[in-house]
Amino acid sequence: MPFVIGVRFNPATKVYYFSPSGFMDLKAGEWVVVETARGEEVGKVLFPPRQVSAKEIVGSLKGVRRRASALDLTQMSYHQYKEPDALVRCQEKALEHKLPMKIVRAEYNYDGSRLVFFFTAEKRIDFRKLVQDLARSFRARIELRQIGVRDEAKLIGGLGKCGRRLCCSAWLTEFSPVSIKMAKQQDLPLSPMEISGVCGRLLCCLAYENEYYAATKKTLPKRGTTIDTPHGPGRVVQVNVVKESVHVQLENQTTVEVPYQELVAMSQPKPKPKPEPKPQPPARRRSRRRRRGRR
Repeated sequence: MPFVIGVRFNPATKVYYFSPSGFMDLKAGEWVVVETARGEEVGKVLFPPRQVSAKEIVGSLKGVRRRASALDLTQMSYHQYKEPDALVRCQEKALEHKLPMKIVRAEYNYDGSRLVFFFTAEKRIDFRKLVQDLARSFRARIELRQIGVRDEAKLIGGLGKCGRRLCCSAWLTEFSPVSIKMAKQQDLPLSPMEISGVCGRLLCCLAYENEYYAATKKTLPKRGTTIDTPHGPGRVVQVNVVKESVHVQLENQTTVEVPYQELVAMSQPKPKPKPEPKPQPPARRRSRRRRRGRR
């Protein structure tokens, strides 16, 4: 089992494995310069060297170049400060070239030798002339990367319907598949305005409790079934998965809420009382008869 360290380049993003050969004393929280497919990058060590299964490693492991110096971190901070201006200039250049694209974010690498622009568009765009113009303007290697609406929300950030910071920009590292079946499973309104996030796609939080809803609904009686309750027989009109209870309409048209545990207790057969032992007559003492011997 090989030794690896986990490195993250941006908050709430995927953790990448690197070989710690020559740097086995690295600790979590340190900054390192590593070799990636796009060149050198500065990242933060998420966990120190440890062994992982070979199945978790995709491709060959790249190594750590060195620990990040104070100069490396200063350069990274300086170029991060320049990113908003680079974003505005790229947006202006896109308008000059009349390209139907929305520039979302600009991102420098730590030494400013590469500049990546993330954009959204409804279709594929020929941006070769724009790249040439940007390269002359910034004097750096330019990359334009098209992303989806979910990635756009992750990069821009914001507040969700719950009033808290978006999960994708706060802590969610990967997008899990979400379907309309999950909303039906949780008895949510199927209005797009109610179950869609700021990105226009289904809310990521629909997947958080889906397994619990699916497992609990298998145990609770379904809507429309007739069951016996402590209040008498009735028909299930509503199922409350969170409280693990059902609303039952009785024969007198009143509705009562019955916890699932009470239904389980009713369905279990009551133990039969043990018969009382019959009183036994007192034991008779046997008299000892003297044996008389013959004279």
